[in-house]
Amino acid sequence: MSKKDPVAAGGPALRAERLRLAYDDRIVVEDLDLAVPPGRITVIVGANACGKSTLLRALARLLTPRSGAVHLDGRSIHSVPTRTLAQRLGILPQSPVAPEGLTVIDLVGRGRSPHQTWWRQWSSADEEAVHGALRATAMTDLAHRAVDELSGGQRQRAWIAMAVAQDTPVMLLDEPTTYLDLAHQIDVLDLITDLNRHQGRTVVMVLHDLNQACRYADHVVAMKSGRVVAEGPPAEVVTAALVDEVFGLRCVVGEDPVSGTPMVVPVGRHHEGPGPAAIPVADTTGTPGNRHGAART
Repeated sequence: MSKKDPVAAGGPALRAERLRLAYDDRIVVEDLDLAVPPGRITVIVGANACGKSTLLRALARLLTPRSGAVHLDGRSIHSVPTRTLAQRLGILPQSPVAPEGLTVIDLVGRGRSPHQTWWRQWSSADEEAVHGALRATAMTDLAHRAVDELSGGQRQRAWIAMAVAQDTPVMLLDEPTTYLDLAHQIDVLDLITDLNRHQGRTVVMVLHDLNQACRYADHVVAMKSGRVVAEGPPAEVVTAALVDEVFGLRCVVGEDPVSGTPMVVPVGRHHEGPGPAAIPVADTTGTPGNRHGAART
């Protein structure tokens, strides 16, 4: 199945303008502009402490800018009522922790809180949303298990199920693959891609793995020292020069044999020589519809 046309898919317009973000007296992000493509997957990459997670917190209204603003559909998110914002935008932070003994279905049910009021409590629509989220994340069989008894991958799927049940058109995920083994990392990223493709969710996530970012992103944002260095399609952004500038790492950028997207191969001090030169260079004119692998077209 091919990616949806972002224009046809529509979706909320999330934009940051001239953001200045800080913790106490330490400026982390300075004069940053970012327009998130609606209906697409955007991945933010960069070295540790470059401001990736800080930017995501500001987009989610968890951090108030010192100056500048974040707008959702042309309106400052700081002027939107909390419940209304929670119906439009959801965030999954790094390493969330559930209360001891809380079951998966109860955790997922908490995602429905923004849709409830004192005169409108639990409804059949909430019930349907919860069970739909469990099905979408393949967690139905684990619905009555305690979250703290699950494996790392299962726990992450449970938290994503909660975000799905929240039913927001925009999802922000801060390093959703942290602490997961490789198989579970791919499992989670495939699930996020399914939510984007089949439900039209706009996704913004922070990832450390550049090759995974290239495989799963439609739009890559590379940050360094609190600023956006480059952004755009992975094939246009991820180059050897960019990796050297952002990460201080010498590498060869070739073509991923599975997805056709850029593949970063680090060189390192102990592996200099003719070997990396034999890697084919990625085709920067590849079609977006094949971005997540030839088997998915």
